[in-house]
Amino acid sequence: MPRWGMVFDLKRCIGCNACVVACKTENMLPEDAFFTRTFVAELGSFPNVRRVYIPSLCNHCEDAPCEKVCPTGATYTRSDGIVMVDQEKCIGCTACAVACPYDNRTQFTKEKLERSYFGGGDLASFEEARVERWSVGTVSKCDFCSRRVDQGFQPACVGACPTEARIFGDLDDPDSAPNKVLRHRNGTPPLPEKNTRPKVFYVD
Repeated sequence: MPRWGMVFDLKRCIGCNACVVACKTENMLPEDAFFTRTFVAELGSFPNVRRVYIPSLCNHCEDAPCEKVCPTGATYTRSDGIVMVDQEKCIGCTACAVACPYDNRTQFTKEKLERSYFGGGDLASFEEARVERWSVGTVSKCDFCSRRVDQGFQPACVGACPTEARIFGDLDDPDSAPNKVLRHRNGTPPLPEKNTRPKVFYVD
């Protein structure tokens, strides 16, 4: 059984947000809901200034605080390490959002789900699918595109990245693409002081 994880190569990320668009399309997300984001940081001082783009998504922690606090078991970890949310069990209490130190949870309000990208009251045909997939009040997040992964595909954000800044694979396989990068470039997990043991790493 693999243990899926991801590496972000900050030297390769150009901040194009193709990953964000791919994620929103794949997951049929409302306008103001995001499972992945790209933050911008400016480092240095004039005239030696550079801009760095920092991708972010659910870190699929080995010791996931969100799972511990979920009162209904809606948040759970699959055997391959992907942290999931069962929409049928989620009661929208947002305990998981409070517990997540990375702020990577989204609650689907009625207003979010029923608002069209194009204004007005009617949803476009492709937008109607999100009303069927997501339930009002529930909280969700990135699941590494588990449906795609189960079919042998990469997550949508990985496939859309034009510079291969997102590297996905089996962290238990020493020859996997993420492990090859981590061996040579000493990847760092986000907020290691939180001791959540993320399966997402950054290299620069």
